[in-house]
Amino acid sequence: MSETAIDFDKEMVGTVEVSDNDRLDLAALTAWCEAHVEGFEGPISYSKFKGGQSNPTYRIDTPGRSYVLRRQPFGKLLPSAHAVDREYTAMHALGPTGFPVPKTYGLCEDPEVLGSKFFIMGLADGRSLWNGALPQCSPQERREIYHAMIDTMADLHLKDPVAIGLGEFGKPSDYCARQISRWTKQYKLSETEHMPKMERLIEWLPQTVPPQHGSSVVHGDYRLDNMIFEADANRVLAVLDWELSTLGDPIADFSYLMLNWHSPADGRAGLQGLDLEALGIPTVEQAVERYVARTGYPVPPMDWYFAYNLFRLAGIIQGIKKRVIDGTASSAHARSMSDRVAPLVDRAYDFALAAGMDG
Repeated sequence: MSETAIDFDKEMVGTVEVSDNDRLDLAALTAWCEAHVEGFEGPISYSKFKGGQSNPTYRIDTPGRSYVLRRQPFGKLLPSAHAVDREYTAMHALGPTGFPVPKTYGLCEDPEVLGSKFFIMGLADGRSLWNGALPQCSPQERREIYHAMIDTMADLHLKDPVAIGLGEFGKPSDYCARQISRWTKQYKLSETEHMPKMERLIEWLPQTVPPQHGSSVVHGDYRLDNMIFEADANRVLAVLDWELSTLGDPIADFSYLMLNWHSPADGRAGLQGLDLEALGIPTVEQAVERYVARTGYPVPPMDWYFAYNLFRLAGIIQGIKKRVIDGTASSAHARSMSDRVAPLVDRAYDFALAAGMDG
């Protein structure tokens, strides 16, 4: 790790004191929780989690129990962004199936209560990991953690949306085409500078969408730091951050996870250039083989999907960049995040070239 690299395990784990811009009306929150959260008893003390770029996330402590509150940012929002209601719906449906998600306690869709929509969930008290190299782990532990990540994603993709009450959670077909359209619109609404490579991707991607061979619940942002692992075992305790979840193409979801193998090892999830065998981390081929064995889904060459996912991620981060400029970004790390847009576009463009796009 370079001297200027961020130690994400240190910088992004845990809580900080709530800034003036992110303070909650504790009297209003207490009244709402007493009316809607079973067994709730105050008084409340609270702090803000360091992570959670998109939707500010708080630890809520009471004498008897700890909770997590996740809300939309205050201020004007892009259409369909910051969908805390979708997060809640996904977790509320998946929890009873045994899939690892936090317990759901209540959703408030009235922005007048706290200033924006929010929900209350249980605190998943385990380990939050940000560095994909897992420097604190042994090779065996790393292998177990990566296998758990892959297996948990596979189990999500095998859930029958209709059987678990998510049959109307999204349109099951044409997922990638719809996502390209959505993030093109979101990018244009938050555009701060002209990028020719982004314009070329906006033109090329919708013309070359691969056929979708299946449909499932997709997470949309499945990565190491969006899950909590058990404190004393290398099992997934809870998958977090369901804001982008919907029904769609499981291969698009899986390829997003696989981007980590093609991303720089900068102290976050990237694994590129690491000696995976020595570390005990599955290779790309081993990860794909494990996913296919568990799901039965064929995984085609992924260059197009990598270009698509990086394009989509650039659109998401562009929204953060716009909030930084507008002064509404919540996380202390939002400004450094916003600097990632152009590099993401460059990488998406390179994968598009590898997938057959003319330069």
